[in-house]
Amino acid sequence: MSELKNDRFLRALLREPVDRTPIWMMRQAGRYLPEYKATRAQAGDFMSLCKNHELACEVTIQPLERFPLDAAILFSDQLLYSQSADRQRLFQYEQLF
Repeated sequence: MSELKNDRFLRALLREPVDRTPIWMMRQAGRYLPEYKATRAQAGDFMSLCKNHELACEVTIQPLERFPLDAAILFSDQLLYSQSADRQRLFQYEQLF
């Protein structure tokens, strides 16, 4: 495993001293980025983007490549949990976006 270049976020989680308060971007905040929109178009639809490991990782790190952030939240969606539990979707997800 490679050495961490920025462990500010992890040290803050452990309540260790840090030089400044770390910042991070939740995945929803990156949806306006043109590179996110291009990646989503490549996936075909939102749920396919969530289920494709490579594309999900790509959209997770896109904001980190654009802004001086300390961490990112892994890209996923809460509907994946209901699908894995074999539950019927109660609404058409694509209509939301």
